Amino acid sequence: MIGVLLMAYGGPNNLDEVEPYLLDVRGFRPTSTEIIHEVRERYREIGGRSPILEQTQAQAEALQAALNADGEKFRVMVGMRHWHPYIKDSLAEMTAAGVEKAVGLVMAPHYSRMSIGAYYKKVDEAQSALEIASIERWHLLPGYLDALARRVRAALERFPVEVRAEVPVIFTAHSLPERIREWDDPYPDELNATVAAVMERLGNQPHTFAFQSAAISNEPWLGPDAGEVIARYAAEGRKYILLSPIGFVCEHVEVLYDVDIVFKQQAQALGVQLERIEMLNTAPQMIDGLAQLVQQTAQGKKWL
Repeated sequence: MIGVLLMAYGGPNNLDEVEPYLLDVRGFRPTSTEIIHEVRERYREIGGRSPILEQTQAQAEALQAALNADGEKFRVMVGMRHWHPYIKDSLAEMTAAGVEKAVGLVMAPHYSRMSIGAYYKKVDEAQSALEIASIERWHLLPGYLDALARRVRAALERFPVEVRAEVPVIFTAHSLPERIREWDDPYPDELNATVAAVMERLGNQPHTFAFQSAAISNEPWLGPDAGEVIARYAAEGRKYILLSPIGFVCEHVEVLYDVDIVFKQQAQALGVQLERIEMLNTAPQMIDGLAQLVQQTAQGKKWL
């Protein structure tokens, strides 16, 4: 049996977990009560918890079904970077189940040393006996790109038919500190490559790219922020905007709060109809593409 460690960020399952979760995210640095309160209130506004665990578990189940369509060869398990089930615990559970080899896959398509690199640092820190084959990027995976294009086309149908061709699409991803540019981090270029590949599928739709969800921090983060772009489009007289997250593949606080609450309130105040795409979640095209990628990775190791 070949394991697949499906990794995601993690999130609190209730409001009491917000503070310990946030401390984990911040590396247990001293954190002000104001920041803890602000983050807790964000989770309160989206229902008191993060849905990322069940969303990732659903992706794991779909991926396992796709991988095992021709026989039971793979076991997919979820491991979270900053909350339960932690990556180290999932690796230990795999080992206890008799798995000796596993493919690592992060549910984020674009590589950065500060994002994907940090997941595999957690894998290394676990000092597992498992042999791990790491997938580090899948930003040009055809199934992912096809699924994104389909979501954009479906979301454009929410606008009046006579304006759809002129509705600008803002593609977004999580911002990171600007200092990643100092080490030639590939993250910005990979994001641009995804946008270009999706637009090859969509044609001449107006579009741009922006970052979102920069952390509460004293250092500069990558921009422009999507809120700035929404304001600019509104100032130009645009009344309809579609926002398409490409760095996230399921609903969590950066989507449910930052987009569905903050950006939509901003747009409403500016007289703009802002819509966002349905997140990819378990989109069959993406899941099938990831299954093929996992199989190719295992074959490359001569495990199959």
